[in-house]
Amino acid sequence: ERSKTPQGKKRAGNANKNKGAITASPLPGTTLEFIKVDIGDGFSLYDTPGLLVPGTMTQRLTPAELKMVVPKKQVEPVTFRVESGKCVLVGGLAKIEVIGDSKPFLFTFYVSNDIKLHPTDSSRSDEFIKTHAGKMLTPPLEPGPERIGQIGEFEYHDVEIEGSGWKEAAADITLRGLGWVAVTGAGNAKIRISVPKGIGYSVRPPLMPFDVWESTAKYTGGRAVRKSTKTKSGKRNKGVGRR
Repeated sequence: ERSKTPQGKKRAGNANKNKGAITASPLPGTTLEFIKVDIGDGFSLYDTPGLLVPGTMTQRLTPAELKMVVPKKQVEPVTFRVESGKCVLVGGLAKIEVIGDSKPFLFTFYVSNDIKLHPTDSSRSDEFIKTHAGKMLTPPLEPGPERIGQIGEFEYHDVEIEGSGWKEAAADITLRGLGWVAVTGAGNAKIRISVPKGIGYSVRPPLMPFDVWESTAKYTGGRAVRKSTKTKSGKRNKGVGRR
């Protein structure tokens, strides 16, 4: 049987005879021109450059920061319980907070494992970003305050989400170029989304509505730690988290 694996692509158990024919990378901008790939029987595939999407965070980051934002392995979602007056910082690149008379909600973050998540009081969050960006809060990398200025000042957007109860997420908040946050709880949540000016966001139906309790975290100083869970065999998995 003739192999249908394209040239330049490696398949498990097969030698990659045309190694280097196509460069694969998790970083955007790797493919710079049309690349023709002959797959036999007179058929060809074309690897093309991607499209630049306006309002995407990745367009404002340095190559080193991009390596942190673009996941290189399976994302480990982390969930925080956030009450009114509290927020979670997504590195120094975004802030998600509960405002007004809302009851506490659960926020599950689906972002690269290299992005530092930090819950704090909303009232001191701006000063915290200025002080710790590039150090405790990454990305951006150092010099943090200078990079914050280059990426852009925050602008905020207020949304309201009606909870679907504690067993499933009601909606996702997407942060263009960063990831998304699943929102779980009961009642009405008033949420403020802060991102650099011009960076897009949206609210959509939840992509993974039932994963919230598998990723609930406790916060201990500089680290969010996922609760350990049991496997089907009854063995307990070790908790995972973010330093």
